[in-house]
Amino acid sequence: MFAEFETFAAELAGAPERLAALVPPVVSKGALNIKKDWAANASGNPHAPYYPASITYDMDVRADAVEAEIGPDKDKKQGALGNILEFGTSKNPPHNDGGRALAVEEPKFIAACEAVAEQALLG
Repeated sequence: MFAEFETFAAELAGAPERLAALVPPVVSKGALNIKKDWAANASGNPHAPYYPASITYDMDVRADAVEAEIGPDKDKKQGALGNILEFGTSKNPPHNDGGRALAVEEPKFIAACEAVAEQALLG
């Protein structure tokens, strides 16, 4: 029984290293899906025809975290309209294009994270 525990403990010891390799592609795929859906949601606005092309994402992979920042790039044409279009103003309602894209991706992202966690723990 103790030998089985030692074996299991040894398998768990490798989980962080396995997670470090498995998580970045999951975050990247989720970010790409949100970027594409956000751009699709934002397309067709005659007042902001270039805005969808301003939606980008950047990854930050560190030893202790993996992050993606998704949204309009203010340096791209009409990217500076992001806050106005997403959240609205006193005269214009919010479009919530990014929020809707995030809501669609969230359950898929959680499922993918659970799958890689299981994969990392089971070796």
